[in-house]
Amino acid sequence: MARDTDSSISSTPVDTTPAGTEVGVSIPMADGVSLAATLYLPDPTLGPQPCIIEALPYRKDDLTSSYAPEYVRLRDEYSYAVCRIDVRGTGSSGGDAVAEYPAQEQRDIAEAMTWLAAQEWCDGSIGMYGTSYSGFNSLQLACERPPELKAIVAIFATDDRYTDDVHYRGGALKFIDLVDYKNYMTPMNALPPVPAVWGDGWRDEWRRRIETNEPWLLTWLHEQRDGAYWRHGSVRPGYERIACPTMIVAGWADGYRNNSFRMVDRLRQQGVPHHLLAGPWAHAATESSLPGPRIDLVPVMVQWWDRWLRGDGDAVDAPLALAADAPATTIFVRTSTRPAPDLSSHEGFWIREEWPSPRSSTEQLDLDARAPYTVDPSVGVDAWIDCAGVLPWGQSGDQRYDDAASLTWDVDAAGRTLVGHPVARLRVSVDQPVASLSVKLCDVFADGCSALVSRGSLNLTHRDGSAHPTPLAPGDAYEVDVELDACAYRFDPGQRLRLSVAGADWPNTSAPPAPVTVTVHGGTLTLPIWTGPSPYDEPILPGPRDSDDADGHESEDPPLWAISRDVLRRITEAKVDHGSTYEIPHGGTATEHYVGVVGVDRRTFVQTAHAESTHTLRWPETTVTSQAVLDLTADKDAYEVSITMVVS
Repeated sequence: MARDTDSSISSTPVDTTPAGTEVGVSIPMADGVSLAATLYLPDPTLGPQPCIIEALPYRKDDLTSSYAPEYVRLRDEYSYAVCRIDVRGTGSSGGDAVAEYPAQEQRDIAEAMTWLAAQEWCDGSIGMYGTSYSGFNSLQLACERPPELKAIVAIFATDDRYTDDVHYRGGALKFIDLVDYKNYMTPMNALPPVPAVWGDGWRDEWRRRIETNEPWLLTWLHEQRDGAYWRHGSVRPGYERIACPTMIVAGWADGYRNNSFRMVDRLRQQGVPHHLLAGPWAHAATESSLPGPRIDLVPVMVQWWDRWLRGDGDAVDAPLALAADAPATTIFVRTSTRPAPDLSSHEGFWIREEWPSPRSSTEQLDLDARAPYTVDPSVGVDAWIDCAGVLPWGQSGDQRYDDAASLTWDVDAAGRTLVGHPVARLRVSVDQPVASLSVKLCDVFADGCSALVSRGSLNLTHRDGSAHPTPLAPGDAYEVDVELDACAYRFDPGQRLRLSVAGADWPNTSAPPAPVTVTVHGGTLTLPIWTGPSPYDEPILPGPRDSDDADGHESEDPPLWAISRDVLRRITEAKVDHGSTYEIPHGGTATEHYVGVVGVDRRTFVQTAHAESTHTLRWPETTVTSQAVLDLTADKDAYEVSITMVVS
């Protein structure tokens, strides 16, 4: 739907502007819809400059207005033009937000690139970047190959939407994410355009959005198998579609790290310029992430864009070596560190290295058989979530308690250094048609403290792939491979390496649908060994500037993150409660509040989720609130889902 013609945003080209200008524009699409964008334009006396795009559904003028200082910095310190776009149907853009990463979104952004490249202040070169969602669509646009796009930086994004996003993992539903992203997008998509941006008619547009809004979660629950829905927007396996220079930024505490080594390998084979920067970080800004060590990512990105958008070679003090013969990875290797949910900094060291590395090999450890194992569906609470971020989405704690309810194999760690993906090959049988495996690799200290190194999980009905899962025959033995997450880790001398195998990784993923017993008849663990040392100089990365919380918002109250066990009812629950209030443009304030609880019955394996996500925006013109309440029950037969949305 086209925006009202009397909108306060200009749809005419922006030709000249004073130094350091921020200006709202409306970018017209071929079908008549217009996208709301904010331009950050450098001093025009410098002449035309490249333009960097970030495109998000998270509302540039309020809920993510705190991102603006980075755009200003790119403009004022490095003379790049920056364009921040509300994708179709979100924020103050027209149209409908029908899905996550729809094909229309890629067409829209490509059209926006053409429009931007034609402006007099732009030299015709476009870069694209972003974290998470905008990292995903940066990769997607690289696959589309618009001629204006010269280079991308994809931060904490993945090449596979099915296996490595917030929806499914190893064929199992990401359960804790029901009370996070999966629910808060529902009320966000039902918020109105910003009155000061849209102009007259914003209430009519709001009413239309409310009437047409369909929760994305319903589609995600319907699409339980891999297929066309998830392949759209995934680079994997069609890596050959990418030709533009691609930088990947990954974090070892982030849930989007698995594209790191496999994507770099493919880009190298294809001769596509690339660089992988992998640090210890969670799903938060590298400058304020828990854990650190933290870095200032902006000059690193600028070095990438300077080379590919401006044709500049490495500066003497450039943070990365990008010469043709330089190694294409910069990696933080974690070392033995006692775990904490809010760990400030992880011990370790940086290396520059080729990938695949000539200093890499594999080591295979044999695993003996174990007696039948009765699955506890609540195992996993000490690992919590595989995508740490801003609290309460913290890091894994001491694994010894989950280990005690799992099958374990211990060996002397012998100072091994792992770089890559560990793989567990297990021969298993079960007594039910549906079962799961959770495999964790841990670093065990002398006093028994167990630190999570890497993890993997598999719904065993997906043992031959997730496109066509097949039930198990009770009693039959199957040989299955479980690939663990990408990691770079060195065990200190005296540590023990532990492989832990359980039948659940809850609440990170859903537990099996019914009580089940698993028997491990033996197997192997293959470790990706890196012998080192690297022949390349250690990188010197820019340290962080003084910064606030990762999202720029101060919490009114400390976030709640609680695990409870009802002894007599045999129910384990995980609870969160968090929110914040902050100032937003156009004289307003925003309040976000999220409450959620997930539970599992340890006798019946029935699982429940309840979530309340509320957004309140206050402007001089009005105050609006949008809330979604989710209730979900998962038993052996079905998901029963209720979503109630209240707007006012």
